[in-house]
Order: sequence, then structure tokens, then C-alpha cells
Amino acid sequence: MKPHSRIEEQDDLLRPRLTDMIDLRHELAKLEKLIDWEFFETEWAGFFPSTTGRPATSPRLVAGLLYLQHAYRLSDEAVVARWVENPYYQHFTGETFFQHRPPIDPSCLTRWRKRIGEEGAEWLLTKTIEAGRTSGSVDDGSLARISVDTTVMEKNIAHPTDARLYEKARRQLVTLADEGGITLRQNYNRLAPRLAMQIGRYAHARQFKRMRKALKKLKGYTGRVLRDIRRQLDAIPQSPFRERVLDALVLLGRLLHQGPKSRGKIYALHEPEVDCISKGKARKRYEFGTKVSLATTIDEGFVVGMRALPGNPYDGHTLSEALEQVAILTGKTPELAVVDRGYRGHGVSTTTVLISGTRRGLTPKLKTLLRRRSAIEPEIGHMKTDGRLSRCPLKGTFGDAIFAVLCGCGHNIRKILAHLRALWSIVMAAFRAAVMPGIRPENRYIVDRSGCSA
Repeated sequence: MKPHSRIEEQDDLLRPRLTDMIDLRHELAKLEKLIDWEFFETEWAGFFPSTTGRPATSPRLVAGLLYLQHAYRLSDEAVVARWVENPYYQHFTGETFFQHRPPIDPSCLTRWRKRIGEEGAEWLLTKTIEAGRTSGSVDDGSLARISVDTTVMEKNIAHPTDARLYEKARRQLVTLADEGGITLRQNYNRLAPRLAMQIGRYAHARQFKRMRKALKKLKGYTGRVLRDIRRQLDAIPQSPFRERVLDALVLLGRLLHQGPKSRGKIYALHEPEVDCISKGKARKRYEFGTKVSLATTIDEGFVVGMRALPGNPYDGHTLSEALEQVAILTGKTPELAVVDRGYRGHGVSTTTVLISGTRRGLTPKLKTLLRRRSAIEPEIGHMKTDGRLSRCPLKGTFGDAIFAVLCGCGHNIRKILAHLRALWSIVMAAFRAAVMPGIRPENRYIVDRSGCSA
């Protein structure tokens, strides 16, 4: 059923309103007025065509929680728990009175992310761009000059080792055999864990010959269990469980047959789409996750495009898609894009593309803009340290696509909040200079936010 419209309780005179409890000059209170919440109420109502049943959660509440979650680097459980404690969070999500209970169960955010998809996440990013233009955090002219780069969004998996993967595969097969009533010749529940532990000790002691011998033995244990189940497949009737067993046998068969340099290797059994990406970093040679393309304005570092790229494609082949997304989200086709040398051979002709290291034949202004290309690197660093881009907890390529765009939303929200705080500091500095002229700054009285001296 569609969500009900949020009607203010006009007759409740005994409860104080949130607007009476908070400072409306706070940056979150100002940002609440800059976002077009009616858009989500209208667009997301189409997800509920039925006219019966329990009313859905308010789209504004969900959109606000997703913004706050990625702006302050919170999990689903943490953002709901902090919402109960923070009146500014409640005012931001559209509440009139202070609430003492969680508005939703944290698992509702998972279902809403599946419901809105990547397109709904891009709507959220579009509204942050509009809010940034309204607040002055980003100029309209700077949207035509962007910087494009790629980074790796790691997946929430353990570091892959052959011993761990073989042992986990064996345990999964034994569990499936128990569920299906299959009697195994031997399950190796006693031998395999000890052998997996010994492999790690051999590797630590740099006894690689012994390690490889033990690893081959552990792989043999897993292969024996797999072949034992495969021989008894006819005993399992046609059912969803049989399909589960067949899928597991195909996946684990790929694991046992992959070599050191095989294509499409499996690095995690619960996330088989994870890619191994080498970015040339001295501190971390390989990263396991998915590649993410992001586009920011050259002047402000404001995110105007973000997209997950499964399969580890070549950077130059992704530039046209990145520019197309920027044109859709901002309504303007970029005139200039500055990129690094990894984008050579991009094939883009509609936008002027400057590749770092190319200085011949450029005007002084273009050289200045090209030197600003490296400004996107600290923005990526802030998304990983202040935001949640460093590790994606959502499942599959679908989760990667949504999570990458939401990380861009959180970065823009932090940019807008910082801009609003800076504006307030300028206003207060001008006020102090007006009411207390001729006094040195270090000898002035402290002035609080209401403008009264203390």
C-alpha cells in the first residue's frame, strides 16, 4: 500500500515541537530546506501499486536516513539508533515532534535499497547536486569542467587464500550433504581443519615446498567430497534444494579447476563476482572488490557522477559512460574533462579531454585546469576515510552499483554542510566586528550563536 501523507498534528498542544527544541540555524536544519523531498514522495510512491495492506514507510524518512547514513559513515543499525537520540536527525527526516522509538527496523533499509535500485540512488545524487547549486556549494559554471578518475571499492571479504577457500568449500559441501540426507564416504571434518592450519604455519615459516604439498592434499579432500555428492545426485528429488546443490557444485568445481593465472577466478565463495585489481600502490599491491568511476567538479570537488564498473574494464573504455551519466544527472554536457594517463585511447569526441602529461599546444588556462586534475585524489581519500567507500557491505554487483552512488551522495552532503558552516562563521565574524569595533580579536568577549555577549 502507498505511504500516507505526513500530516502535522495540529491539536497536540502539550508536546513541544522539534522546531522549538533545535537551533534552526544549524547546518542540518538549513539543508533540510534545500532538498526537494516532494520528488521522492511522488516518484517512490509508484513502488506500491496495491491499495490494500499496511501503509509503506514514508519515502522522505528513507531518503533522509540514507543521506545521514552515508554522510556520517553509519551502518543501518547505527543510523536508526542515532535517529532516536538526535533531534536534528528527526527534523531532517520530516518529523514534527520528538520521537522516542525507532521509526523503522534497520532491515527496512535493505528492502528499500532493493526497491529503488541504481536509478533511485541516482535520483538521490541528483537532489544533492541541486541542493549544492542552491546553497552555493557548487557554481553552475563549474559543472562544465570536471575531473574523472577510477578507484577500487573493496568488498567485505577476507583476504583470499587457497587453503581458506578449499576448507570453506569442503564445509559447505558437507553441510549440503547433511541437509540432503547424503551419506559421505568420508567428510574429513577432523583432518581438513588441522591441515588448513598447518598450511598457514608452513607459509609463515617460509617452508613453501611443504606448504604446496599440504595444499595439494587439502584440495584433494575437497575434490573427493565434491565427487561423492555428484555421484549421489540422483537420490535428491527435483526441488529448490536440488537447484541449490547443483549451483554449489558448479561454483566449487570452478574453484577446484582454476589455476594461478586463470581468468574469472573466484576469491570469495559468497561473492564470486569480486575482481582482483592492481592499481600500482606500494602499500597494497592487490585490492579485491570492484572498480568505481567517479566524476567531480574541478573547482569544488563536488561529485556529479559515480558508477560501479564490474569486470575491471580498461579506464579509457569507461569515459564515455561517465560523461553520459554526468550529463543526465546535471542536465549539462561537460565541456572539459581532465583525466590521468590511464584514459589514453578513450575515443570521446563530444567533450574536450585533457590527459595529464600533455602540455604541448595548451593555453595557460588549460594548463592550470590540467594541474588541478590531481585534486580528485584527496576527494577519493575523503570518501574512503570520512565516508563508506573503503568497503562495500552490500551483496553482489547490484549492491556495488547502489552503494557507489550512495557514497557520492554522502560526500556531497558533507560538502554542503561544510559550506553552510563556513557561511555561518563569516556571518558571526561580521556581527562581532559590527557590535565590538576597535577591540582586538583576542580581547573580545565571547559571543554565542544567539548574538549575546557572555
